[in-house]
Amino acid sequence: MLDLRYMRDNIEFLKGMLKNRNASVDLDDFEQLDAERRDLLTEVEALKHKRNNVSQEVGKLKREKKDASHIIAEMGTVSSKIKELDSKLSEIDSKLQYYQMTIPNVYHESTPVGKDEEDNLLVRTWGEPTEFEYEPKNHWELGEELGILDFERGAKLGGARFTVYRGLGARLERALINFMLDLHTTEHGYTEHITPFLVRRDICEGTGQLPKFEDDMYKTTDEMFLISTSEITLTNLHRKEILEESDLPKYYTAHSPCFRREAGSYGRDVKGLIRQHQFNKVEMVKITTPENSYDELDKMVVNAETVLQKLGLPYRLVQLCSGDIGFSAAKTYDLEVWLPGQGKYREISSCSNCGDFQARRMGLKYRPEGTKKSEFVNTLNGSGVAVGRALLAIMENYQQEDGSIIIPEALRPYMGGIDVIKK
Repeated sequence: MLDLRYMRDNIEFLKGMLKNRNASVDLDDFEQLDAERRDLLTEVEALKHKRNNVSQEVGKLKREKKDASHIIAEMGTVSSKIKELDSKLSEIDSKLQYYQMTIPNVYHESTPVGKDEEDNLLVRTWGEPTEFEYEPKNHWELGEELGILDFERGAKLGGARFTVYRGLGARLERALINFMLDLHTTEHGYTEHITPFLVRRDICEGTGQLPKFEDDMYKTTDEMFLISTSEITLTNLHRKEILEESDLPKYYTAHSPCFRREAGSYGRDVKGLIRQHQFNKVEMVKITTPENSYDELDKMVVNAETVLQKLGLPYRLVQLCSGDIGFSAAKTYDLEVWLPGQGKYREISSCSNCGDFQARRMGLKYRPEGTKKSEFVNTLNGSGVAVGRALLAIMENYQQEDGSIIIPEALRPYMGGIDVIKK
C-alpha cells in the first residue's frame, strides 16, 4: 500500500507508473476525492473549534446564572452539522483506502519499462536445453503411460485442473518437497513453518492478494480464504509488530498446498500440471531492512537456482519488466525451466522484493538500532520452487526412449534408493 501523502504529492508520476504497469486505476477520481476530503476536514475543524468556544461561553453563562438557551440551541445545530460532515468524511476515507489497496506497488528504478513478457530481460542461463534422438513426450503422456498421474480421475473428483498422483508419482512429489525443505533449512538458513491453509480476509489484504485478486481466491461461506501461496501466512507472521533491527533479517520457508481458481486462464494450459487449481509449493520469505533488501533478493534468487541446479534441470533467469511484474512487487526475477515436451521455457519460480508495500498494509515495522522511531520493514518472497512444475520438468528432461524416467541423484535418498520409474 502506498502512503496517502506520497500519492498526493506524486500524482503525475503515479499516472505514468500505472500506464507502464498496464494498470487501470482512475487517479483523477482519487484526486477529486482527496480534495473533497481536505475541504471537509477544514470545515469540520472550524466547526469543532466553534463548538469548543461556544461550550466555554455556555459554561461561563451558567456560572453567572444567565440564560444560555439560545447558545445551547446553536451548539446543537453545530454538533448536527459536525456529525453529518464526519459521516461524509468516513465515506470518503473508505473510498480513498480502497484506492490505496488497489493501486499496485511502485516498481524499482532498475525494473525495465516494457509492455509484457516479451519485454522481459534475459539475465543468464544454466545448462543446455535437453536434446533427444527421438521425439520427446509431454509429461501428461508419460504420466498416464506409467500410471503415476491420473488426470481423468482427478477431473472426476474435483473437475478440470485437478490431478491424482499415484504410486511413484506421489512419492516423487513428496521427495521433492522434502528435498527442497532440507536444502533451504540446512544450507540456506531458513526456518521451516507449517502455517494455516485457511486465513481471514485481512491476512490476504496484508500481502496484496485482496481485494485485487478476489476472483482468483477460493472463499468459504464464513469469509475465510484458502491460501494461494504460503507467502500470505509467512509474511503476516509478524503483522502489527515492531521488530528490533538486531532480529533481522528473518528467513522463513514452508511447504503448503496452494489453491487458485485461475479465473483469467480459460483455455490456457488445459492439459497437464502447469496450471492447476490445487498444487504444492515450497515458499521462501524474507523480512529485512530497506538498505539490505536488494542484496537479500539476489541471495534468494541463488537459493531458488540451487534447487534446479541440484536437480540438473536447465533453466534461464529473466528480470520482469514493468508490464509483467506482480501487483505487490517492486522488482522481480523469474526462473524458467526447460520443458522438452513443450519445446520452451516455463516459469517455475518467481522471486520478488516488495519493498515496504506489504509492510504498510500489515503494520509491520522495525526499530533501527540507536533510535526510538520505528520504520517499515521490507518483505521479499520467492518460490523455492513450485513442486508440481519441478516434477513435470524432471519427467520431461529425464525421460527415456522406452517411456521410463530416471530419478535425479539428489532425490534418490528421498525415493528409498529408487533410480528409475518404469512401466
